[in-house]
Amino acid sequence: MNWQTSRRKLDLARPLVMAILNVTPDSFSDGGKFADPDAALKQAEKFITEGADIIDIGGESTRPGSKKVPVNEEIARAVPVIEAITKRFDVPISIDTTKSEVAQAAVNAGAEIINDISGLRFDASIADVAAKYTTGLILMHSRGEFEMMHSQPPVEDIMTEVADDFRRAITKAEASGAQPENIALDIGIGFGKTFEQNLELIAKLDKLVVEFNQYPLLVGTSRKSFIGKILDGAPPNERLSGSLASVAIAVWNGAKIVRVHDVKETIETVRVVNEIKNQS
Repeated sequence: MNWQTSRRKLDLARPLVMAILNVTPDSFSDGGKFADPDAALKQAEKFITEGADIIDIGGESTRPGSKKVPVNEEIARAVPVIEAITKRFDVPISIDTTKSEVAQAAVNAGAEIINDISGLRFDASIADVAAKYTTGLILMHSRGEFEMMHSQPPVEDIMTEVADDFRRAITKAEASGAQPENIALDIGIGFGKTFEQNLELIAKLDKLVVEFNQYPLLVGTSRKSFIGKILDGAPPNERLSGSLASVAIAVWNGAKIVRVHDVKETIETVRVVNEIKNQS
């Protein structure tokens, strides 16, 4: 399987590691650390040195309790960083946004993947941008409006809910002209799911992999609150072991992309899991 972006074909023979670079003041784990473009560029260089396959840049926090950021502010945060990275390095850049105007500005600056946590629910025109420039397009499952994504009442059957929403998002994307080879799907760990449902989605990921075998599945568990709950309330910066365990299981169950804060450790974990899986 390959995943096509606007600039290259990404080989999915081994799972890809997508590094999280939040250029925000308020993200749950690293808010404020990389809001300065120079600090962000230095962190990007570290990720690349450690072997990141993709760098995912976000200018708007989606943590519980976060507020929407105006378009111009989100562009002002993300675009200078994208420009700086693409001038110095040849690495795929993803823009984490739910706004088509931000996506357009990011693509103009050098981004080749659009990562939409709303799965085209908030701004369907993101699919038009993706189709026009043949970018990679990540469609994530989430529920509710922006401010309410983390406080939705639970659905009874999360596996059916995610599968149904994937079909909706894929249909909308392809109707706008996005090609199947450009689309990836994200199960949306932590967004509108209970603690148990997050675990269920990772444990049963292989069922979604089979059903949506035309599209690579992305899993983002890094430092999330369900890990903290398992580890007796460990804060985000003490969730590395739990994050790596969840990555290992996700990759074993068929995840082709993992989105993480800790690149070096994740790459080593993925390499070991992949080698063992290839012998199974």
